[in-house]
Amino acid sequence: MAGETLLAYARVSTTEQNVDLQHDALNRAGAYRIWTDYASGATADRPQWQQCLDHLQPGNILLVNDLSRLGRNTADLAGIVKTLSDRNVGLRSLAEPWLDTTSSQGLLMFHFFSAIAEYERNRLRERTMDGLAAAKARGRVGGRPTKMTPDKSETARRMRAEKRSIKDIARTIEVSEATVVRDLARQRKDQQVSAEVTEK
Repeated sequence: MAGETLLAYARVSTTEQNVDLQHDALNRAGAYRIWTDYASGATADRPQWQQCLDHLQPGNILLVNDLSRLGRNTADLAGIVKTLSDRNVGLRSLAEPWLDTTSSQGLLMFHFFSAIAEYERNRLRERTMDGLAAAKARGRVGGRPTKMTPDKSETARRMRAEKRSIKDIARTIEVSEATVVRDLARQRKDQQVSAEVTEK
C-alpha cells in the first residue's frame, strides 16, 4: 500500500516524561505506523526497533524525529544507514532536514559527517594508545604514586560492587577513603576509555 511507504521509529529513555511530542511530529509528517521503545540509547535491547526493521520493505522510508532517537553514536548510525541502504530503505530525520538518504545530496552529507566522526574516534584511539605506551615505557600507569596495588584496587572494585561503603573498603585494604574514591573513579574512567577504543 502506498500509505505504508513512510514508517517511523520513536524512542524515549526511562527518565523522560513521555513520547507524545515525537508521535505528534511524526504523525504530522505523515507516518503510517510508529514503533516506540522505552529504553536508553545506550542499550542494544530495543525490541520495537527490531520489529520495525523486520517490517521495513524495499522502497519504504524510515522517519525519525531526530537521529539521537535512532542510534547510540555516529558509528551505530552509520551501520544502521548501511543496513537500510542494503535493503533499499531510505531514512529521513525531522530535526536534521539535511538528512534524507533517498536523495544523493542527503546521503553525501551523512557520509561526510560520518567520516568526520570516524576521524575523531581514530584520533582518540591513537592518543589513548600513545599515552598508555608512554606510561608503560616509564614503568607506571601514569599519575602520582599511589598506595593502591592491583590487588587492593581489585578488592575495592569487588567490595563496591557488593554495595560496601567507602569507609569499610578503606579500612579493609588499609588506605585512606580519598584514595579509594580516586581509584574507583579511575577504574570507571579506564572502562569508559576502553569501551570507546574498542567500540566500532
